[in-house]
Amino acid sequence: MSNAAHRLLWTLLALLLVAAGGAASAVGLGWLPGGGAPLLGAGPVTWWRAGQPWSALAVAVGAVLLGLLGQRLLAAGLRVPGQLAGTLTHPGDGGGRTRVASAVLTGALERDLLRAPGVHRARVLLTGPVARPDVWVELHLDPSVGLGETRAEVDAAVRRFAATLGCRPAHLDVTAMVDEAAR
Repeated sequence: MSNAAHRLLWTLLALLLVAAGGAASAVGLGWLPGGGAPLLGAGPVTWWRAGQPWSALAVAVGAVLLGLLGQRLLAAGLRVPGQLAGTLTHPGDGGGRTRVASAVLTGALERDLLRAPGVHRARVLLTGPVARPDVWVELHLDPSVGLGETRAEVDAAVRRFAATLGCRPAHLDVTAMVDEAAR
C-alpha cells in the first residue's frame, strides 16, 4: 500500500471515529432525539450493569490495548523498507544484507578528509535513502590553503566514499570555513 493510500485510510478512520464520538456525545447530552434511550441494545447494557464495578476497568484496559495495537500498526505503515534509523543497509548479492552504522561511515569519510592538506577539522552527516544518500560536509581550513586543491581533495574523498558504499550521493553539500585563529 502506498503512502498516499495509508494517509487516506487513516484519515477516513479518524473521521469515522470522530463522527461516532460526536454523535454519541450529542445523544448523551440530549441534543439529538433519543437522549433517554441507551445507544446500545439490551444485551450489552445488561452485561455492563452486571459487572458494574469492573466493566469500566475492562473497557479501559481494552481501549489501552487497542491503542497500543493501533500505534504498532501506524509505526509499521510508516516504516520505509531498506532504511533503518542510524544504519545504512545494502542488499548485497542476494546472500543476505550488510548493515553498517552510519557513524562508522561518516567517521571514515571525516578521517579521509582530515588527510587533505590544510584541513583542521571535518564533520560529515548522512541523511536520506540508502541508495542515494545526501552527504553534508563541514570543513575548517587553514587560511593558507588554496580552495582549488581542497576542492580536488574533497571530490576524491567523496568518490572513494561512494565507491566503498556502492552508491552515488544524491546531494553533496560542502561548507568550508577558514580558521582565522590558525594564523
